[in-house]
Amino acid sequence: MQVLSEQELERRKDREELMKLGINPYPAESFFVNVTAEDIHKNYENRKTDYKDISIAGRLMTKRIMGSASFAEIQDSTGRLQIYLRRDDLCPDEDKTFYNTVFKKLLGIGDFIGLKGYIFTTQTGEISLHVTDLKILSKSIKPLPVVKRDEEGNIYDGFTDPEMRYRQRYVDLTVNPEVKEVFVTRSKVITNMRRYFDDHGWLEVETPILQQVHGGAAARPFNTYHNTLDMPLYLRIANELYLKRLIVGGFEGVYEFGKMFRNEGMDRTHNPEFTSMEIYVAYKDYIWMMEMVEDLIEKVTLSIHGNTVVKVADKEIDFAGPYRRLTMFDSIKEYAGIDVSEMDEAGLRQVCLDLGIQVDNSMGKGKLIDEIFGEKVEANLIQPTYITDYPVEMTPLAKKHRSKEGLVERFELFVNGKEIANAYSELNDPIVQRERFEDQLKLAARGDDEAMAMDEDFLRALEYGMPPTSGLGIGIDRLTMLLTNKTTIQEVLFFPQMRPEKKLKIASDEDFMELGIPIGLLPVIRDMNIQTIEQLKEMDPNKLFNDVCGRRKKLKLEVSNPTKEDVEKWLS
Repeated sequence: MQVLSEQELERRKDREELMKLGINPYPAESFFVNVTAEDIHKNYENRKTDYKDISIAGRLMTKRIMGSASFAEIQDSTGRLQIYLRRDDLCPDEDKTFYNTVFKKLLGIGDFIGLKGYIFTTQTGEISLHVTDLKILSKSIKPLPVVKRDEEGNIYDGFTDPEMRYRQRYVDLTVNPEVKEVFVTRSKVITNMRRYFDDHGWLEVETPILQQVHGGAAARPFNTYHNTLDMPLYLRIANELYLKRLIVGGFEGVYEFGKMFRNEGMDRTHNPEFTSMEIYVAYKDYIWMMEMVEDLIEKVTLSIHGNTVVKVADKEIDFAGPYRRLTMFDSIKEYAGIDVSEMDEAGLRQVCLDLGIQVDNSMGKGKLIDEIFGEKVEANLIQPTYITDYPVEMTPLAKKHRSKEGLVERFELFVNGKEIANAYSELNDPIVQRERFEDQLKLAARGDDEAMAMDEDFLRALEYGMPPTSGLGIGIDRLTMLLTNKTTIQEVLFFPQMRPEKKLKIASDEDFMELGIPIGLLPVIRDMNIQTIEQLKEMDPNKLFNDVCGRRKKLKLEVSNPTKEDVEKWLS
């Protein structure tokens, strides 16, 4: 049973009243729009003759009734516009119902309306729409939060609770329109990256989300099952192995923007569903890729901000290349004062214990080094920095280093303490790749649930021959966080993953009686649409007392009124 507030009940009554008047609050036909609020504000002063016959639509956001005339504001996808309405314009005949009843009483904040008229400037200099015709397009039966702004633009009583904003993003976007700019920037990031790749002749492709073997990254997958095929499947943790199959197939450069799914923890920079861009280019190596990434991110930043310097919290980060390059071992030596380059697994485990880093028996050399790096190095990498030349144990899909034994040709790009890009010179030797997968199976047997699985079809593809290739993955969410100065991944996702919403328990008669409410007054409580104990407890005791006494009389109940002290006890 749905719990409705007093305002929600009133709006439902308004909906019914509109229908009784023959007005469909949800008409089927389209409404022609020929202008936006932004266009009017930008161009009216220079092109006044172009705004004599306009048609615009949006949400009603404020309403100031002034007798036979009124001012209001509507909000479309581009901003707000003041509107001016006169009773005689909307109701030229003797019947003034549409203004006196429909506009003044039955239209509420949040309703979508379509308007026709002409633009003028008020005596106070406000560009406004003089309305000659109004049509209801959609009746809102749930009231929007009232966000108050003063003349300086400061916000009071804002819709600011993060959980509410993320859970009800549709409300967040409506009452906090500045939030839209984050997602406009996100779209520009993807658009500009796509344009850069297309200009180089690389092909955008799509690869499977449901995969028989989870691979391409060290992560725990989501499991699912296909009934017709009678087989388990996984939501992809990466698209790397399929994209490299396409390089085997003869494409020289392929890329994909796509959702990845990892069944892991959630925090300020991790969501179980996230967006990644991966690109693979034949006949290139990781050194070429570092130069390409610098050029790419510099150009993307310039296209969005007009310069390469971006403010992130209290820091200024410059995305102009070249970026600092630091090997994995040198970074640990610089920031932790420890040389781990010659250590075996036992020595690395002891270092972790000495540093207070929690480890378990499933972790091999790669994981232990990664834990030390994460604990002692990452937070220091504020300006764009390439960490290069990783231990082979950390990267089963990368080619061994051309000159340094035990390492692979890999880099990660770190900015503001977080990794936003990962790249290799791709391993294309099928014999070595099989050995690497077998090592991963041994880690899985030790309990490492992020170890990669054996992918026989991928190995078969490599056996047909893959040219020298460099591959790159960029986290779109984290890059967007940097370019919009946001500190949590939830701020750059329209609909981040949330815990199930707590449902209010509808109170029984016995629940109300346990509070001391007499059984004879229960019809009053129900008539007031109080359906939960929480609703009752939130009420003002004086108002509740007056309402109960008034409703008891209206319902003609043969029961005495409660005292104020009785009502206060119900709420205590």
